[in-house]
Amino acid sequence: MSSTSERGKLVTLEGGEGSGKSTQAVHLARFLRERGVGTVTTREPGGVPFSEKLRELILGTPPASANTEFLMFAAARSEHIAGLIEPALLAGKWVVCDRYIDSTRVYQGMLGGIEPALIEATETYTVAPFLPDLTIVLDVVPRLGLERAKARGELSRYDAADEAYHEKVRRGFLDIAAREPERCVVIDGHEGEMEIAGQIAGIIGRRYSLSG
Repeated sequence: MSSTSERGKLVTLEGGEGSGKSTQAVHLARFLRERGVGTVTTREPGGVPFSEKLRELILGTPPASANTEFLMFAAARSEHIAGLIEPALLAGKWVVCDRYIDSTRVYQGMLGGIEPALIEATETYTVAPFLPDLTIVLDVVPRLGLERAKARGELSRYDAADEAYHEKVRRGFLDIAAREPERCVVIDGHEGEMEIAGQIAGIIGRRYSLSG
């Protein structure tokens, strides 16, 4: 069981649209709580009231400047860390977050053209030392992901992009996972919901000695 004397863990779920991140965040939080681990679930952009307001702007009409969009994400994350992630981790709780820094690296960096140096510098001053302890990358082919996104209701402007765009998103997440294999674990998102949940639980259980 987590205690206030030990910092909690930050586990992030990443992947393209419709890959099952939100669903698996719920399953993972349940797995942790059943083992006595104090757990908070959250999402990006969002997580705290100020960042949720920025989310509405970010997912609506895109700004004219890619830099503006990137800085809005950075502001939302900075507030999210200060208002939720940092206090929870320092209190010994685990944080399960649906999207985090890797989404910015892919969407605003690889696809949006924001220079890696700017992303790295911004992370240094707004994210560190609250980098993910573990990142689960849920990998699905864009066609299936888009079908799932459409089935759940209204599409964001990211959901509504064409299949070629989403294939680049997929490759972006896989590239990050290949570069950081100690942090990132790729899971086949085409499997059944409960099978994926079991795989994630197994990874967490083995890595952090959580069983029962």
